[in-house]
Amino acid sequence: MTVAAFERSALVWKRGESVYANIRSLPVKRSLGTIQGETKVISSFKGREPAVKMAPNISGENRCVDSKFEVQPNELVELPEKILETEKTEGVLPVKETKGEGWFSFKTELIWLNIIAISLVHLIAFYGILTFPVFECKLTLLWGTLLGQLAGFGVTGGVHRLWTHRSYKAKLPLRIILLVCYAMAGQNTIYDWVRDHRVHHKFSETDADPHNSNRGFFFAHVGWLMMRKHPEVIRRGRQVDMSDILADPVVVFGEKYFLPLKLFFCFIFPTLLPIYCWNETWYRSIMAQVFVRYILTLNFTWCVNSAAHLWGTKPYDNKIQPAENLGVALVALGEGWHNYHHVFPWDYKAAELGNYRVNTTTMLIDMFAKIGWAYDLKQPSKDLVKRIVEKKGDGSHPLWGEVPEPKAE
Repeated sequence: MTVAAFERSALVWKRGESVYANIRSLPVKRSLGTIQGETKVISSFKGREPAVKMAPNISGENRCVDSKFEVQPNELVELPEKILETEKTEGVLPVKETKGEGWFSFKTELIWLNIIAISLVHLIAFYGILTFPVFECKLTLLWGTLLGQLAGFGVTGGVHRLWTHRSYKAKLPLRIILLVCYAMAGQNTIYDWVRDHRVHHKFSETDADPHNSNRGFFFAHVGWLMMRKHPEVIRRGRQVDMSDILADPVVVFGEKYFLPLKLFFCFIFPTLLPIYCWNETWYRSIMAQVFVRYILTLNFTWCVNSAAHLWGTKPYDNKIQPAENLGVALVALGEGWHNYHHVFPWDYKAAELGNYRVNTTTMLIDMFAKIGWAYDLKQPSKDLVKRIVEKKGDGSHPLWGEVPEPKAE
């Protein structure tokens, strides 16, 4: 640990000493390492900001609050440029800007291992979809569909609406369920997912956006996983306040046992259950769970980054890229109402109307709210939404119709 790194850590916590004290007192502090006699909560995550954003690997409430200071999940802690330059490449691979000519040129280096792995599993999944004997494997198909829905809820209701945006609060049993469901999705760690998504919202459609849709559909969908991160993504990611994530013991447990949880809930358990419960063949079970279900779930999530940022209406703000996309809402459990979501990211519904037929995530959150496991569900007032629609919308809102013409002065 360099002096500069220690100074940077101190600066991050300078704005809330009492918050730092709260986090130091957590039961999980022993597993997070110490430095010179002082507990350093984020030490186990140091060096976790890779220049390489790997593809999804194939091989709640605890916001720290005191009377003077509240940690805002999307707030950026500004650090002196000198320290940022010192820390920018510490513990990460250097990011190079390629200087290729013609169509085969990119802002950052390609990661050929990721390209080969992602392409290969997609080809296998595509073959499986074309050849899968649906009518002979109805139970296996239903099992894969159920797991796909649970995995999707772990992404939408868990890592997205709860841990990234804090749009509602969840009691311990629900947070554990969300952790298991998210592990079924087989994506990156909660910490990495939340950090990248907060940067995405703060710097949407810029070089600091991990999946900047201005770089095209393919890049926003999956291409960003096939090349090194842009230096701005790394720089801004280092500034994101993640103290609320580090303060949640469920998330810390998920970080510590990330690989075993992912392997078991995403691949091993889904594959073995059909084999031992209804005598499914190894080939069909592996094809259905390891390839088809997993790849479809990933692509449904990626559609939010790509399709929902490129096509659709903009009834809430016509000056931003995200749009309302019914198709994405259907496959991504209600995440397609993206123009609304980027205007009101703290709304637990991620949509204005909350229609259960096109927002399964909201239905499940409301269900858990009825038994008290989800609470403090945040949403804006109808008047506020209407004012935003009339001021910034493109006139496509289904309730209030055309935006009125501005009054003559």
